[in-house]
Parts: sequence; C-alpha cells; structure tokens
Amino acid sequence: MRLQHVKWWLLLVGAMLAFWALLAGPDVLFGVDLGKWGTALLVTVAWVSMFAVSQAPPGEAERGLSPGEWKAWVGVAFMLAATGYFLAKAHVFAGGPVADNYGARAVGRNLVLLLVAWSVLLGVLGARWKGRVQEDERDREIEKQAAGWGRGGLMFVVIGLAVMLAFSPADRLAWATHFMIANLLVFALMWGWLCEYAATAVMYWNDRRV
Repeated sequence: MRLQHVKWWLLLVGAMLAFWALLAGPDVLFGVDLGKWGTALLVTVAWVSMFAVSQAPPGEAERGLSPGEWKAWVGVAFMLAATGYFLAKAHVFAGGPVADNYGARAVGRNLVLLLVAWSVLLGVLGARWKGRVQEDERDREIEKQAAGWGRGGLMFVVIGLAVMLAFSPADRLAWATHFMIANLLVFALMWGWLCEYAATAVMYWNDRRV
C-alpha cells in the first residue's frame, strides 16, 4: 500500500513539474525547450496514470464513477492544461503568421500533442468499459444541460472579443492582427469545451451526492 502511495505521489510531482514547464517556466532553460519537454512529461504522467487505472481490478478504480463522469474529469484536466498553456503563451501569436513564427509553431505542436494524448486516454478508458453500459437517460440529460453551459462559455468569449474590438481605440489594437484574432477564436472554442466538461463533471458529482 505504501509503495502504491509513493507511485501516485511521484506522478503528482511529475504533473506539477510539467505544469511549471508549460505555464510558469521560461520558454528555454539551458538550451532546452521547456514547452516541448513539459508537454512530453504531462503526456507521460497522464498515460502512466491511466495505465494504472486500466490495470486495477474491475470496480476498484471506478469507485462509483460512471464512464461519463470519468470522461468528463479527464476532459476537464486536459482542457485546463490546454487553455492555461494557451493563455500563458498567447503573446507569441503577436509575432506574425505561423510560417515565420517559431513560438507559435511550438505552441501549436504542444497543443496537438495534448489532443493526441487525450484521444489515446479515452481509448484506454473505452477498452476498460467494453461490454458495460456507458450511457443511459441520466447521462443524456447531463450532456444536454452541460452543452448549454458550453455554448454559454463560447458566446461569452466571442461577445467579449467583439465588444473589445468594436469599442477600443485603434491605437490600442496594434496587437490585434489577423493571426492573433484567429487564435483568440480558437481559444473561444477551447473555453466553451472547458465549460462543458466542467459542468458535466460537477453535475455528475452533485448527482452522486444526492
């Protein structure tokens, strides 16, 4: 039992180092691209965690959580990482189009790696639940309500951007290049997904409490 706790603590430390490298650390340290290594470390921690879950005896890892809730919490974790990383590195998009912007290419590559890792983890969880009912009327109702929160989050960011661009003096919008605005619209989509996954997870959690 103690060895099991040590493994989970090591994974937690690895996740914290990965978030530091992605969000708080410098872009380059001792000639090393921290964004690239932070993404690789975060993906490794996620894969190892899900492998441990997949190897646990049936019923032990779930602890009363439905497949829908597991997917929601995994989505929250990955979207928090993606949106936080995007905001921390948003300044790179002011450097011009991606063809001449190494920083933007690096951020895009790391976000794609997170997306790939997310897809693989969902596949691992899906294999664990093979043959098990993964959706019922409760799941569909929660998904319906959570989708409304997602649309609300998307609309909030898009309307905020529209108001800011429409009412800000032109001399204060030098940063608002076409490339930057395009990436802010991508962020709006990410924020909407984060709101949807967070709402889904909270609704499942409240349902279990009741």
